[in-house]
Amino acid sequence: MEPNQILSLRTTTTDPEHLKVIQWEDFQHDLARLASLSSALGESNEKKRDLHRKLESLIQANGESLGRLNELEEMRQRLESKKVMMENMSIRSRLAKEDASKQEEQLSGAVQSLLVAGGALSVCRRNLQESSRLLSEENGYVHMRKMQKVLRRRQQHMTSQISMLYPVKILVGPAQKQELEAYPSSNLAGTSAGLKPVNEGSLTIRGLHLNVPSFRKMSFFTDKKEIQVSATALGYVAHAVSLIASYLQVPLRYPLRLCASHSYILDNAPSTELTSEASPNANTNAKHVEFPLFLEGQDTTRAAYAVFLLNKDLEQLLNFIGAKSLGPRHVLANLRELYRIIQASAFIDNLI
Repeated sequence: MEPNQILSLRTTTTDPEHLKVIQWEDFQHDLARLASLSSALGESNEKKRDLHRKLESLIQANGESLGRLNELEEMRQRLESKKVMMENMSIRSRLAKEDASKQEEQLSGAVQSLLVAGGALSVCRRNLQESSRLLSEENGYVHMRKMQKVLRRRQQHMTSQISMLYPVKILVGPAQKQELEAYPSSNLAGTSAGLKPVNEGSLTIRGLHLNVPSFRKMSFFTDKKEIQVSATALGYVAHAVSLIASYLQVPLRYPLRLCASHSYILDNAPSTELTSEASPNANTNAKHVEFPLFLEGQDTTRAAYAVFLLNKDLEQLLNFIGAKSLGPRHVLANLRELYRIIQASAFIDNLI
């Protein structure tokens, strides 16, 4: 084909109107340009592939870095949780250490107390051994028993003197008023062997009767002499009880203020009902209340309560020597029983 020959190129359509005529020189130039463009396109495609590979490697590296960042974040969270756990353990350890130190101090104090108590116990043990040794000797226990018997004989003698000063006897007579319906005979242990009705006699102290019912009920027609006799008898009983308690070295639960036939008895914890009514002779304060052992010018309830307290003192003395009371209203009978038991031979033989 000649250089100057005109080539006719067809387009994709067979329409002659779309045919383009290119000169040969232009064709070579366009061919060269197309070749260069094809080469440039290939290089750009190669670069594109290189960039694609690099991009994939970067994406992969980025994914790996994100995975590592996630792992690092998880490790950081685990580290934080372990750090919090260590702080809690440190706090618990510090608290446990403080508790241990406190317990150590308490234990040290307890050990010191035990050492002191051990020393005191050893001293007491030595004293006990020495006391046992002294008691085991003839001059120890035997001497103590002799002294106890001497003391009991002395108490017995003094009580016999009181029984002679204030004797309690039964007067026989059908016209006599009976204070008690029964008089039980009791042994030293306080058990009643039986009840003896006193039909024809009544108990008296120094020949005076004690009419307890008059202390519970008094009217305008009540015999004044009978009231005075009962008050005198109660004064005798109060004096006898006070002397016997001092000889037996027994502090009475209800102390007595002796004023002959106008004696009083003290109650450290009186009931509200008995102290509600005022009495001109009652000395009331924060410590005790006095109750009269007589009826003249007094309230009958307070006087009856005073007799009840006097009988409680007798019951206290009977219990001290191992006997029981004969009843809450048997004042003279309890006093007579107290005389009998103390003056019996068993009082000296049955040492505590």
